[in-house]
Amino acid sequence: MQAPSAPIGILYEHPEWFRPLFAELDRRGLRYERVHAQALVFDPARRPSYGLVLNRMSPSAYLRGHGHAIFASLAFLDALERHGVPTVNGAAAFRLELSKAAQLALLARLDLPHPRSRVINHPSRALEAADDLVFPLMVKPNIGGSGAKIQRFETRAALEEAVAAGTLDLGIDETALVQEYHPPADGAIVRVEVLDGLLLYAIRIYPNPDEGFNLCPADICRDPAATGDARGVVASTTGAPSSDVDFCPVDLPRTSLKVEGYSPPQDVIDDVVNIARAAGIDVGGIEYLTSARDGRRYYYDINALSNFVSDAPAVVGFDPVPVFADYLQRRAAQAPAGAGRGARRAARG
Repeated sequence: MQAPSAPIGILYEHPEWFRPLFAELDRRGLRYERVHAQALVFDPARRPSYGLVLNRMSPSAYLRGHGHAIFASLAFLDALERHGVPTVNGAAAFRLELSKAAQLALLARLDLPHPRSRVINHPSRALEAADDLVFPLMVKPNIGGSGAKIQRFETRAALEEAVAAGTLDLGIDETALVQEYHPPADGAIVRVEVLDGLLLYAIRIYPNPDEGFNLCPADICRDPAATGDARGVVASTTGAPSSDVDFCPVDLPRTSLKVEGYSPPQDVIDDVVNIARAAGIDVGGIEYLTSARDGRRYYYDINALSNFVSDAPAVVGFDPVPVFADYLQRRAAQAPAGAGRGARRAARG
């Protein structure tokens, strides 16, 4: 495969998640630069020296004290694209990653089933939003990440109490979904990973409802404050930065999640590929479940950031990291001639 003429920029924030990718790029001898999202310095008027930039920024950065990196990363991606720098999961994909409301709007536009939801921008509006929804409900921050700050309310009385107590947290953009909660009929949700418009693999994840809503199969980040509540509230992570979150190893055997490989039906594959295409996602994961309420399938989460499942050869039968590196190498080799000249580099690590 042809070697790229200019380095690949990798925009990222989490210190551990992407070590396998860096190791694979090192093994191939490919030129790349680590662009730390939490320490960006760039000139929006000048073209950076990358032949390709891979966006691996996560909206959960605010859980690790790096919330300041989120919107700066979006500005960086916008600047790259204005200068014609090819991106993987560029500005459009990242904007969608940063808005659960926009994700639901996209699902509606594609006429795909999703949980009934209302968008609010103040906790006082939660009860009004719940008027024509069926409990149990979730209040889910618009900018998510690892299930952080999601709260489930079994009854209207429990929601009323939370509103009165001021304990609803709408997240960093003060916007949230009030959404019907659908327990999975078979105890599992499905995450389908796509790459370059094709199915990469799919997994079934068996969440533990007592541990909140973090379903990342490559992430052992757990907040010990996640608890059940006798008042009918089930809360997920608090979102407080901790050393466990900052240095979370990608190690599935240490999680409490049961994960297994899965072959989704063809109509799901078609749906997921269409979602990724419409979202501008080059690599990502779409999650769905079959509801114990009504037996219907619901798509509910679109992820432009993929942390590939740990121990992938044992779980899905192959290692997706070299496949992803092939894609990056091919895309970078297609960069326009001269892409690596005449510009100051962005912040590097």
